[in-house]
Amino acid sequence: MDLRNIAIIAHVDHGKTSLIDVLLKQSGAFRDNQRVEERAMDSNDLERERGITILAKVTSIIWKDTRINIVDTPGHADFGGEVERILNMVDGVIVLVDAAEGPMPQTKFVVSKALKLGLNPIVAINKIDKPEERHSEVVDEVFDLFANLDANEDQLDFPILYGSAKQGWMSLNPEGPQEDMAPLFDLVLDYVPAPKTQDGAFSMLVTTIASDPFLGRILTGRITSGEVKPNQNIKALSADGTEAEKGRVSKVLAFQGLERVPVDSARAGDIVSIAGMTTATVADTLCDMEVTEAIEADPVDPPTLSMTFRINDGPFAGQEGSKVQSRVIRDRLLQEAEGNVALKITLNEDRDSFEVAGRGELLLSILIETMRREGFELTVSRPKVVYKEIDGVRHEPIEEVTIDVDEEHSGVVVQKLSERKGDLLDMRPSGGGRQRLVLHVPTRGLIGYHSELLSDTRGTAIMNRVFHDFEPHKGKIQGRHTGVLISNQMGDAVAFALMNLEDRGPLMIGHGVRVYEGMIVGEHTRGNDLEVNVVKGKKLTNVRAAGKDDATTLTTPMQMTLEKALSYINDDELVEITPENIRLRKRFLDPNVRKREAKKMEDA
Repeated sequence: MDLRNIAIIAHVDHGKTSLIDVLLKQSGAFRDNQRVEERAMDSNDLERERGITILAKVTSIIWKDTRINIVDTPGHADFGGEVERILNMVDGVIVLVDAAEGPMPQTKFVVSKALKLGLNPIVAINKIDKPEERHSEVVDEVFDLFANLDANEDQLDFPILYGSAKQGWMSLNPEGPQEDMAPLFDLVLDYVPAPKTQDGAFSMLVTTIASDPFLGRILTGRITSGEVKPNQNIKALSADGTEAEKGRVSKVLAFQGLERVPVDSARAGDIVSIAGMTTATVADTLCDMEVTEAIEADPVDPPTLSMTFRINDGPFAGQEGSKVQSRVIRDRLLQEAEGNVALKITLNEDRDSFEVAGRGELLLSILIETMRREGFELTVSRPKVVYKEIDGVRHEPIEEVTIDVDEEHSGVVVQKLSERKGDLLDMRPSGGGRQRLVLHVPTRGLIGYHSELLSDTRGTAIMNRVFHDFEPHKGKIQGRHTGVLISNQMGDAVAFALMNLEDRGPLMIGHGVRVYEGMIVGEHTRGNDLEVNVVKGKKLTNVRAAGKDDATTLTTPMQMTLEKALSYINDDELVEITPENIRLRKRFLDPNVRKREAKKMEDA
């Protein structure tokens, strides 16, 4: 059977996973009466909740006696490591572009990677049923983008499809016919080349890793040469060509619809999963015993943000989670780093904390949320940027930020980002009374900015960011302007005490919440921190007084989500994460130690 390997790449929410739903349905991958979830490829709980793709996944369909392996990729820049690796497995890409929004920063990022690898893209203009669609301008914008990215003549001569994944049709003309996805399938068969293979014994570069309770470690990749069968003896070579392990293939699994199906053999060019190895990992080469050279893996962009993960050493440690020891946290982080090449883990000198570096706040917060659901308790520090020394000068990561905002709010957005050392590159109308701003801003300046942007623009702005380059350090950036309210007692918070503290600033806790000394319970309206007593009850006396029994009414406390908490804290504060709660606290809980450390920092 003929083979085609393609990836679908696009910006966030331009419809990659929805398109694959339609392709699976129309190719006969499901029974007529089979109940299928919407966005079937987003199988992970977190992906379903947030409505985003986090992990790249493979599916396979059969069309006119040709098997087409399709890879669904994430759209967020934070998960760019997944996309970069996946592009090595495919021979063509479908670039999906929203007919109203046009090419966005992440489109640019993934397209540049695909063009560098010499892949010839098919451009699909999606969501053409939107009332504000502008397909002809979008096609021009896509062409300009390709030209700016130094595409060659073959790549610039790209075929274009128009359609709506939601309505289930694609066509070579914007007007239709609005029937089905056959034009897309046919174009893939005609335009995407068959997989390139090499002669020789079996070899395969591992691109993703997963674990299965029955089969153990499952390694997925594209077979470069030869054939693999169950029970075959193979070995794993690391990137430098040294032998990592020897093993036997217990199962060869091919993709069929949403399932992995055991097969008797798989040949060069196919994307398969292999079970049976115990230590081989991403970027290793699985090969026959006689092969001596490893397949070269493309380098992945470096991490830009790091956080310190440490044990939970607060007074409530171990009361809500089951995994609290540093040894267990370390093993879990190392296991994550194996499958996610964009993460880098280093052990700190105190051996109870770990430096975790990744592509952005979203990548790290997804990791924390996953660990929290598995029963881990930990504390994490404020995100810090990863600096780089170039010719003896300290350089910091700069991001290209694109913001779509109503015209009335554009002034305040530009002003806030200028304070954060941002440079405005472009400002133009994007239709419907909105403007598109393009800026270069240091990653440092963007930490915690998203919530501020939403409040400045009444929730109407859409921000997209993508790593641009390393540039010389831009100088000091002003942090949070307000101080915090810190509990000075351990106990349960009382409504009477909280009501009297409301004048001091917005609170983060309500009545009856357990607190401890050093825990942050609210925001102070002034710039200094204030220690307060939230457990002090009302004194009960026999003396009657007017107003003694006024009903206590409290303002609804600020709800701190994980992302909001991480961007809110300062360098001397931590976020305590347990399966049941997210608390903010000072790094040093004892007020005397806190003052001593603050003085040391000032002297330094």
